[in-house]
Amino acid sequence: MKKNLNQKQLDFMLQEGEGFNLEFKEGFDSNLGKEICAFANATGGIILLGVSDNGILKGLEISNKLKSQVTDLVRNFDPKFHIEIEVQGKVLVIKVPEGSNKPYSVAGKFYLRNGPNSQQLGRDEIREFFQQEGLILWDEKENKKFDLEKDFSKIAFDGFIQKSNISKLLNKKDILQNLSLLEHNHLKNAGVLLFAKDTQKIFHKAMITCVLYEGTNKVNIIDKKDFTKDLYHNYQDTLNYLKSKLNTRIIITNGPHETKLELPEEALREALVNAIGHRNYHASGGKILVEISHDRVEITNPGGLVKSLKLKDFGTKSMSRNNLLFGLLQRMKLVENVGSGIKRMRELMKKEGLEEPIFDLNENWFVVIFKRLPLEKGTNGLVDGLVDGLVDGLVESQKKILKLMKKNPQISKEEMARKIGISTTALDKNINTLKKKGLLTRIGPAKGGHWKLNT
Repeated sequence: MKKNLNQKQLDFMLQEGEGFNLEFKEGFDSNLGKEICAFANATGGIILLGVSDNGILKGLEISNKLKSQVTDLVRNFDPKFHIEIEVQGKVLVIKVPEGSNKPYSVAGKFYLRNGPNSQQLGRDEIREFFQQEGLILWDEKENKKFDLEKDFSKIAFDGFIQKSNISKLLNKKDILQNLSLLEHNHLKNAGVLLFAKDTQKIFHKAMITCVLYEGTNKVNIIDKKDFTKDLYHNYQDTLNYLKSKLNTRIIITNGPHETKLELPEEALREALVNAIGHRNYHASGGKILVEISHDRVEITNPGGLVKSLKLKDFGTKSMSRNNLLFGLLQRMKLVENVGSGIKRMRELMKKEGLEEPIFDLNENWFVVIFKRLPLEKGTNGLVDGLVDGLVDGLVESQKKILKLMKKNPQISKEEMARKIGISTTALDKNINTLKKKGLLTRIGPAKGGHWKLNT
């Protein structure tokens, strides 16, 4: 670990913010030992004493007593461990190397870095985690195949810097070093996923495939796309693909009407990030697969629960097999709180009056299933029952008008009035209301034209 942290590097860290390998604390407290232990059990990291959680330099009086208190914490580790301490102005810099004899415990308790947080694990849990997943996790391994000049995407790197609110106080190599993404001048696998021009060139299966099927039986493929760029572009391209293939719904309020996706966009985002962050990239077969059928959206990724987690803990406890990668996703604001994704997906679907997502888990795959509202046979639009659920603020006659027009865009006013049981005058008033709300447009003349629903 580098020595003699200078002011420029400190400024960068303050601006960079907390993450997988960086922790801020205003002063010495009883939780410091667990933070050091968690870093030792991961890839190491730096703790800055004298800095608030939001990166404000508070400063503190650094005495020999304070230094002794910090070093005394580490003396209680099992097995023995060593840290480095530096003073930069009024900030005490605690440098924690990656442990060479994992797992470590403090006061009989084991901690592991999970994204930007430190969580306590039972002894058997943490031992099983290291045994099953390996002392060096896949995303933390150096990649000797990746060429930092030829394969590196400046566009992806600049996008990451912008999304993470990191200023370019340091050069590219120093920034990658501070993010724990370099090992012997080679980019680690997590960095390859983020900054490769073409991930498939390095990892054959590190892509996202989207498939649109006809009907519900996954036999006839209407459209298929493979996304193989850097991680963020693959994520965004997949989300855009979903948005282009799913229906929209209209919400009527006192002001302008609002258009929403038939499935909550935030729930889809959570599922995609979960697949990207938790998938087993080490598996030789399988890729992230997004399938759209008339009745559902399925997002599948290789790798079930981390083996040390039990099924009963699903949705309440989180442990990623890609801790370094998850920390970087958190920096990009793609992850709000580690471990909250499953709960958020459930809440978002429930809030929209939709069925909660279904989670299909086994040791090899993790599948999230979002049920769509049913589509009418023979059409690509909204079914009779959809208008009631997707358009608020309409009277019953207006809903019936939309349903009839959706079924038959060429339907005449006389036929609609007869089927609904109202006069043509009342029908015209309702149609004018729908036009004013922006829901309806007439294309062409009264004879030979058709109705267009703006959904």
